Amino acid sequence: MQEIDKISGLPKDLFDITNITKAQQKIRIEVKRIRFKKMITIITGIEEKEVVKELGKEMKQKFACGGTTKENIIELQGDHKERAKKFLITKGYNQDLIEV
Repeated sequence: MQEIDKISGLPKDLFDITNITKAQQKIRIEVKRIRFKKMITIITGIEEKEVVKELGKEMKQKFACGGTTKENIIELQGDHKERAKKFLITKGYNQDLIEV
């Protein structure tokens, strides 16, 4: 049985809205200094929680770092702002809407 999209009501095979939403999301990447002079990279602006968890997991594996996902926020241990931007561009997000 085919899955039906909640927004459009069409079968997901016919209409994929995820690429449209990716191109319109404004993402912000920033680096913060926390306790003991440690750096963390914070990525905000991705709307779907499931996508945030998947991207966070992939980034942690690719960048070989620790991190977490909380309430549509991805936190990575270390300074990864340029690497994260390149990674998000390869995943289909609009380069002009990613703010570093």
